Amino acid sequence: MSSSDIVKSALSEGRPKLLEHEALRLMELYGIKVADYGFAATPAEAGLVSEKIGYPVVVKVVSPDISHKTDVGGVILGLKSRDEVVQGCERIMKNVSERQPGARVTGFLVQKMMPQGLEVIIGGTRDQVFGPVVMFGLGGIFVEVLRDVTFRVAPVSIQDALEMLGEIKASKILDGYRSQPPIDKNAIASMIVSLSKLMEENPYIFSVDLNPVIAYSSGAVVVDARVIVSKAGVVNH
Repeated sequence: MSSSDIVKSALSEGRPKLLEHEALRLMELYGIKVADYGFAATPAEAGLVSEKIGYPVVVKVVSPDISHKTDVGGVILGLKSRDEVVQGCERIMKNVSERQPGARVTGFLVQKMMPQGLEVIIGGTRDQVFGPVVMFGLGGIFVEVLRDVTFRVAPVSIQDALEMLGEIKASKILDGYRSQPPIDKNAIASMIVSLSKLMEENPYIFSVDLNPVIAYSSGAVVVDARVIVSKAGVVNH
């Protein structure tokens, strides 16, 4: 399935947001590395998927009606066996039925838990004046409270992306701090370039939020991806 097929499928069903496995697949189509994952329609199927991925895994509810999975008990971390995964999915279904009755549960995302690294955020949006724009910043408090982020209008070159990494106020953290090694800046810059291309080539994608992306001394991996689509290309908020 191509990127346009994924987007058109959501639009035809009246969904403004891609389901998480669709969003992750879209990233893969553009060469953006994501944590190993699989979609399962049932708890039993999720157990089988988890054995293929390897433990530990995280399980997340997949639903077109749920915006914040953690608020409804829709995410369970650190599952270490097939039985734990099946039971975790059943617990998620119970949580959702109690906290958001009526929400449709399409299935479950089973995803490999990634080792600790430096969390960063990479995003894209479609500006009414400038068109596709990409963003980079550190995750957590840096983006939520301090708004320490930087932007570029697409298309973005690898040199542009590397310059973005040096523009945030906390850029020294990328070079290593205390016991943390420097991150692989080229891997992050390549993701920014790929996201720039994705935004340029898919006019019905309004925004992309990759948060967190876990950066390591070698490589980087997307853990969560949120993609908003619009037939108009630009959404008025």
